[in-house]
Amino acid sequence: MNFEGLDPGLAEYAPTMHSALDPVLDAHLNPSLLQNVELDPEGVALEALPVQESVHIMEGVYSELHSVVAEVGVPVSVSHFDLHEEMLWVGSHGGHATSFFGPALERYSSFQVNGSDDIRQIQSLENGILFLTKNNLKYMARGGLIIFDYLLDENEDMHSLLLTDSSTLLIGGLQNHILEIDLNTVQETQKYTVETPGVTIMRQTNRFFFCGHTSGKVSLRDLRNFKVEHEFDAFSGSLSDFDVHGNLLAACGFSSRLTGLACDRFLKVYDLRMMRAITPLQVHVDPAFLRFIPTYTSRLAIISQSGQCQFCEPTGLANPADIFHVNPVGPLLMTFDVSASKQALAFGDSEGCVHLWTDSPEPSFNPYSRETEFALPCLVDSLPPLDWSQDLLPLSLIPVPLTTDTLLSDWPAANSVPAPRRAPPVDAEILRTMKKVGFIGYAPNPRTRLRNQIPYRLKESDSEFDSFSQVTESPIGREEEPHLHMVSKKYRKVTIKYSKLGLEDFDFKHYNKTLFAGLEPHIPNAYCNCMIQVLYFLEPVRCLIQNHLCQKEFCLACELGFLFHMLDLSRGDPCQGNNFLRAFRTIPEASALGLILADSDEASGKGNLARLIQRWNRFILTQLHQDMQELEVPQAYRGAGGSFCSSGDSVIGQLFSCEMENCSLCRCGSETVRASSTLLFTLSYPDDKTGKNYDFAQVLKRSICLEQNTQAWCDNCEKYQPTIQTRNIRHLPDILVINCEVNSSKEADFWRMQAEVAFKMAVKKHGGEISKNKEFALADWKELGSPEGVLVCPSIEELKNIWLPFSIRMKMTKNKGLDVCNWTDGDEVQWGPARAEEEHGVYVYDLMATVVHILDSRTGGSLVAHIKVGETYHQRKEGVTHQQWYLFNDFLIEPIDKHEAVQFDMNWKVPAILYYVKRNLNSRYNLNIKNPIEASVLLAEASLARKQRKTHTTFIPLMLNEMPQVGDLVGLDAEFVTLNEEEAELRSDGTKSTIKPSQMSVARITCVRGQGPNEGIPFIDDYISTQEQVVDYLTQYSGIKPGDLDAKISSKHLTTLKSTYLKLRFLIDIGVKFVGHGLQKDFRVINLMVPKDQVLDTVYLFHMPRKRMISLRFLAWYFLDLKIQGETHDSIEDARTALQLYRKYLELSKNGTEPESFHKVLKGLYEKGRKMDWKVPEPEGQTSPKNAAVFSSVLAL
Repeated sequence: MNFEGLDPGLAEYAPTMHSALDPVLDAHLNPSLLQNVELDPEGVALEALPVQESVHIMEGVYSELHSVVAEVGVPVSVSHFDLHEEMLWVGSHGGHATSFFGPALERYSSFQVNGSDDIRQIQSLENGILFLTKNNLKYMARGGLIIFDYLLDENEDMHSLLLTDSSTLLIGGLQNHILEIDLNTVQETQKYTVETPGVTIMRQTNRFFFCGHTSGKVSLRDLRNFKVEHEFDAFSGSLSDFDVHGNLLAACGFSSRLTGLACDRFLKVYDLRMMRAITPLQVHVDPAFLRFIPTYTSRLAIISQSGQCQFCEPTGLANPADIFHVNPVGPLLMTFDVSASKQALAFGDSEGCVHLWTDSPEPSFNPYSRETEFALPCLVDSLPPLDWSQDLLPLSLIPVPLTTDTLLSDWPAANSVPAPRRAPPVDAEILRTMKKVGFIGYAPNPRTRLRNQIPYRLKESDSEFDSFSQVTESPIGREEEPHLHMVSKKYRKVTIKYSKLGLEDFDFKHYNKTLFAGLEPHIPNAYCNCMIQVLYFLEPVRCLIQNHLCQKEFCLACELGFLFHMLDLSRGDPCQGNNFLRAFRTIPEASALGLILADSDEASGKGNLARLIQRWNRFILTQLHQDMQELEVPQAYRGAGGSFCSSGDSVIGQLFSCEMENCSLCRCGSETVRASSTLLFTLSYPDDKTGKNYDFAQVLKRSICLEQNTQAWCDNCEKYQPTIQTRNIRHLPDILVINCEVNSSKEADFWRMQAEVAFKMAVKKHGGEISKNKEFALADWKELGSPEGVLVCPSIEELKNIWLPFSIRMKMTKNKGLDVCNWTDGDEVQWGPARAEEEHGVYVYDLMATVVHILDSRTGGSLVAHIKVGETYHQRKEGVTHQQWYLFNDFLIEPIDKHEAVQFDMNWKVPAILYYVKRNLNSRYNLNIKNPIEASVLLAEASLARKQRKTHTTFIPLMLNEMPQVGDLVGLDAEFVTLNEEEAELRSDGTKSTIKPSQMSVARITCVRGQGPNEGIPFIDDYISTQEQVVDYLTQYSGIKPGDLDAKISSKHLTTLKSTYLKLRFLIDIGVKFVGHGLQKDFRVINLMVPKDQVLDTVYLFHMPRKRMISLRFLAWYFLDLKIQGETHDSIEDARTALQLYRKYLELSKNGTEPESFHKVLKGLYEKGRKMDWKVPEPEGQTSPKNAAVFSSVLAL
């Protein structure tokens, strides 16, 4: 109910003013209406007064039967007839709920739902009642006990709820989205975006969801995907109420007048068959509420706030004789409801009074109500009192039921022997992080258990945990007890332990002993790291993406290509996806799909990661397809869904697209065929609980060639008709992508059941010759070389929890059918090589990657990937040619057995995404990578800043004859700003521990010439425009001021990050050597991987082992007699100083030929630094290498 435009005095009502007041009898209140309400201060309750016997109810005509006070003086905000029992529920503006039993309105229960907010809607369920307040959904038993309490976001302002089925609920309010809540799991399952915000009323029929908006519109939405099918613009002001019955929709509301909103006496009536308005219905009251009350006809009840009620037909004329009056105690009626039986009407007014009108003396609220449970009467008063001071008092006076069983008090003596339990071991995380001060140890609370509670395990449960089979141990948590966690160590969420040096002393090699690069997880929305690795190890995709380059500022394909280039260059060091995720956050579709997580949701594991990564999988394939289309075909289709007009426009479409025919067959015989394509498939599971054996190939075929019955428009019948929709495959993709959709216990049980059946069949197939583990006797090892050796049988551990095949075989039949079957290595002997059969439409797909969701209550869960790394990657990284399965868990990379990639223990390891590739896929595509970055990126470019003038230019672009060559020196410095502050905690021993480092963004990049006549003159001095909110400009250290990065007011040379990134990439690819101070951190934040032989860092050139790092300012003062960085830092000054220091290094070390003499120089440097406390003396007059002579030469050039 929308109260805009109602009595303005009601808006001043403050619920908190009434919550603590004693009930006071209002002067206008009829005392005969009070029931069980305590009025006098002495605490004497008034007995419920029955309705006077003189009340006469005429059959078929609504008359007032009862009135009762719910809460004195507090307006009634909502009323609701219970759909399961003979009860009426009432909610107040003070957040109090009261229930009344039967037509006599006897008070049944009364309890507080919310302490501050009003109750906005009530919905009865079989086991309890749902109460909706502003930002809270509470499910309570009818007696008042809380079943669950679901808190919504603080910024939400909810007004309406709709029960779509027994376990699904929609909640809407003044925001631009509607939430879908699963009542079984009490979790948000969907968030539907609403184009017109302000959904205050929701209804449902078998065709549509109806949403009433505060703007006066009523939208009709599809039951399956919640998309708008039609919209009625009912009122120009606001919507008050509406109802739907049959093919009619009636609405009342307010219209805009010159003086404001005015109640419209015309009811808008719409015919849902033709989707248009019919003649408005003029009524004689100011309508605030309306309901269809269909008995013999579809009549409408229209209620005004002043208490007038009129009945009329929606397609007829309103008769003034059909008006009756409700006598509210307060000035306004606040709520109205109709019982399911249509025999009773309930009104609530602004003084807390409830009025019941019925059409019979003994009405029933529901056609079939169940019996209501009442509290048992107290039996204590009927028992005789016992005086315990009388020793001779017979205890037989206490009634005890007659029984032949042993009483609980007759406890055997053997069970009374004290048996002390051994103390459980201390949490290994506490022992690992403990620091001792004297004989006392301090450790942060790992928060794995409730405070001051230690669970004791009995021997039986201990043995169960000890017998749990663990997967091969990884370096992580080696000191932990093996029985404490079900999740294997290498699958747990990995975190970076930060020290005061940041990441410099963190040993990534401990987690990754391969030469492949991991990805760091601490960046926002880094949950997609596993999918980035999957795309990287698809050789055609990697080559295609790295060959792509376009002019878009935020292009995911470009940023992914830059990230793949870093993964190529890395030799085991982890990379960051900063720039890729930055571009990802700017894509509107990503935000609309709910793919961008808040930091709090990501840290707490609130989001469903399995659903999230499957949506991300569909999104990234769609986005890459569109980016490639825009490069190849400018007017490409810009759809956001999973289907495209022509997938062949891009190589991504050729790789992933599956062309299909969608056939719709109406029962009239009319058939419609529509061609489409999709980039991935979603598994559709059979609804079978009998334990029947299904091959994965059967389920996959069922999902690809999907057949379903649904309502669809038939052009022949010219109306919606039940149709059979089937899908036929015209062309199979080269890479088959499958979303598993294991989002509930139903799908998980199906996987578990099929894995158990497959395990029994595998044991039966091998005839009991399976070994229990992989250890063999000496006699078995001797037979390893013999043809008839017995070592071909797998172990039991290798067969457990496996349902997924490593290969599948697909065949296109002549009648557009599809045959799918599981494929093993032994089948190749029977059917012949897969390559030979492709000519006949037969294809073999090999499993290449599985993405799994790790369920871990300690960390909130994580996503990992099993990837089969091909020969070309091993050849480039390790110089060997073989294939191997690896586990990719952010920066943890570990080789695994191939069976582990398809083993899914559904208790903690749930499949999310599968990638199958055609055999010999790489031979079908051009795998050459041509660097798309050209020298023209270094030439002059326009600034984004509107106010920049040529006199403000601080650099001179390179000329064509100055293009850098291999080995040329380039001075580099970068300045940064902070996007997110550091998160740290103070330990009990006083030390600080960094939980999450600050998130930095590059703000300025400067490159100066390192040789030639213009040495020391910058050729790049770019300020980087950013769309993200800057928390701290760090002006003292960066020299960046607010406004420097804003294109509207900046006077600097402003560019995009991508533009400057391309310049640096070109310099790296050409082979220049960068000279700077602290370049490792600079390149890390810029998101560049630079070979070590191309970096000359003065931090390490002037450094002695196991000594502190020395600042650029101190080195410049000591060696060059320059005093720099006086008030703020300047990147031109710093880059030029680093170049001069490098020249000084070459001079002092004789080009590195006399290390001993240079060592003496360093000793003198450290001795001087200790004496000076590493501080540069304050200058008498500020001097700097950035003098007037240099800048005059710049202007002359």
